[in-house]
Amino acid sequence: MPSPFLGMNPYLEDPNRWSSVHNRLIVALADALTPQLLPKYQVDIEKRIYEIIATDDLFIGKADVTVQRNLTPTPSTSSNVAVVTPATQPITVDLPVLEEVREAYLEVKDPSTKEVVTVIEILSPTNKRGEGRAKYEKKPYSVLGSLTHLVEIDLLRMGEHLPILGNPPQTHYRILVSRSNKRPKADLYAFNLPDLIPSFPLPLRPGDVEPEVDLQALLHGVYERSGYDYFIDYNSDTVPPLSESDAAWMDALLREKGLRG
Repeated sequence: MPSPFLGMNPYLEDPNRWSSVHNRLIVALADALTPQLLPKYQVDIEKRIYEIIATDDLFIGKADVTVQRNLTPTPSTSSNVAVVTPATQPITVDLPVLEEVREAYLEVKDPSTKEVVTVIEILSPTNKRGEGRAKYEKKPYSVLGSLTHLVEIDLLRMGEHLPILGNPPQTHYRILVSRSNKRPKADLYAFNLPDLIPSFPLPLRPGDVEPEVDLQALLHGVYERSGYDYFIDYNSDTVPPLSESDAAWMDALLREKGLRG
């Protein structure tokens, strides 16, 4: 069954589901690009591994440990018998633990020299909040200071985008294409929930034919092959939640398609 949404499906953004979507989309993108780029370019799936302090599913910080004192007064007694004050009862607390994060991304390389021509990133929740964002930012900023092109795909409403100077449009999603020979200028594809995901040309070396990346078709293919329609409850709210107007739009769409009672 196809996705009921013309563009991005907001139910795929749930942090408990996005890891699967992310990995499948990375593979689908690599499989789509490889036959178009051979034999001049090689498309590799690379993996970045780092550790962060684990929080909840939405990566919202909370106090590490709470310590309380039992303030209940000890009952007075007129007896001369010594009374032992009860020990403070333990309470359950949360301690910070390290969580290993593994993130896949794509590199388009020259097969003979192994020089990286283009890096393609698909953002995850960890890239856009807290400690994970700080660690992720080291990669795109290092690319922006090199001769490598950067494509950053952001299909998540939660968290912060990569900073852009000026007043870029505030939209749900965006795709950023930064060509090394045009920096600091870059192409921004900004779009919202009701919109189709725009296609974009993959930047390569000058003079080479640049394939058009139809991310919308790839995402729809991932949705159908993965059988997400069997596991998504379209009567439930999205995670993260939508604004009131977007929730009303989505409710009307899902009712029209018979996915909500």
